[in-house]
Amino acid sequence: MKPALQFRLSQSLALTPQLQQAIRLLQLSQLELELELNTALESNPLLDMEAGDDAEGDDADAGDASETPESADEGATESENDPLDLDLALNESRGTAPDDESLEPQDAALPDLRDHLLWQLNLTPMSARDRAIAAAIIEAVDDDGYLGESDESIREALASLHTVAPEEVEAVRHRVQLFDPVGVASRSLKECLAVQLDVLDADTPGLELARTLVAEHLEALARQDRARLCQRLRVEAESFDTALALIRSLSPKPGANYASANAEYVAPDAYARKAGGRWQVSLAPGCQPRLGINEHYASLIAKAGREDAHYLKGQLQEARWLIKSLKTRAETMLKVATSIVRAQEAFLEFGPEAMRPLVLKDVAEEVGMHESTISRVTTRKYLHTPRGTFEFKYFFSSGVGTVDGGAASATAIQAMIRKLIDEEQPTRPISDQGLATELNRRGINVARRTVAKYREGMNIPSSNERSRLG
Repeated sequence: MKPALQFRLSQSLALTPQLQQAIRLLQLSQLELELELNTALESNPLLDMEAGDDAEGDDADAGDASETPESADEGATESENDPLDLDLALNESRGTAPDDESLEPQDAALPDLRDHLLWQLNLTPMSARDRAIAAAIIEAVDDDGYLGESDESIREALASLHTVAPEEVEAVRHRVQLFDPVGVASRSLKECLAVQLDVLDADTPGLELARTLVAEHLEALARQDRARLCQRLRVEAESFDTALALIRSLSPKPGANYASANAEYVAPDAYARKAGGRWQVSLAPGCQPRLGINEHYASLIAKAGREDAHYLKGQLQEARWLIKSLKTRAETMLKVATSIVRAQEAFLEFGPEAMRPLVLKDVAEEVGMHESTISRVTTRKYLHTPRGTFEFKYFFSSGVGTVDGGAASATAIQAMIRKLIDEEQPTRPISDQGLATELNRRGINVARRTVAKYREGMNIPSSNERSRLG
């Protein structure tokens, strides 16, 4: 074969560094953005954080800009060299909300379950060997207070310190079960409840029958009526009710009142409030850092040597790109949040049952962006409303047809199902078919299997499991 030259024409999409930066900033959460800007301010001498003149004035500007979605487009005419004329400085980004509805204050962290158990262990007389076994058991306890690991796993964890027998592990575990909360380190619900019953006074009303129910009929309690169990156990209804009340007073999850980690608090990225009969949207201060160019260093470019001037010019360009990307990010988030609020005004007015079907394509077409961009904006971004703080994605759901040719969102249907179940008679829970029939009667075309899928998605037990005695 002879060597030859060939020419081919092709098209390809190349993302410029500026576009790559804009996309990356768009998908950052508020906390990640804060860290990103701190890094940029430390590494780029051409960047400055400008102090706001008046926080209230800035908030007023932001509120006015949010009254119409076109406000975001109007801001795009400003020079990219100007600082972002937006809200508060970055170090105030987690401060007060732009409206009167501030978030609840953070509560003190609850004690950790394992720390609480270890504290008791330190106060309990034990040999060094038993103390090591107890510590291993406590470390293996889950957040609900149960021990899911086998004795063999615990023995392997202790292998470097002691060689222990299964009987030793069980003996120490039974001692830990008597720590506060009683029943911790149990392997099953039956064992957990039995331990709590064992520590009660012997003359506690209904104690013996409660022990029998827990040991032999615990599963039957969830699906059989009182008459059948009373007949099987040959006890009076009054005695049965006393024992049942005692069982219900126990804690099925002894570790539930203890936190495994400090609670996390969400900082909203946007706020929706009603003023003058209209829903308005404004961005949170953290989404609108006030960045500008350091004029002192910028003025040195003309006086600096070739290498220094090249470096400063590069930093100046990066600073301008970052400022423009932040501005684009804020404008995009405002457009998307405004579109969501406009589409879900019924939810804001009446609650989850009024949620409209909404998909990414709907918002993308309204704001003139690609669906992938909307997906980035709605991930880990939160909207604060009078009904609570929700991730942007919460407002999106597919639709189910109605008899009048309209559509109801999956979120609205789930809210209806939950309300129907909350209002059902405890002794006569509604089956999935019954729920589907009721929804059809209300004009929503939904099948039984769809109801079952939504119910399971909300972690609601089936009608058989929901059946309660009394």
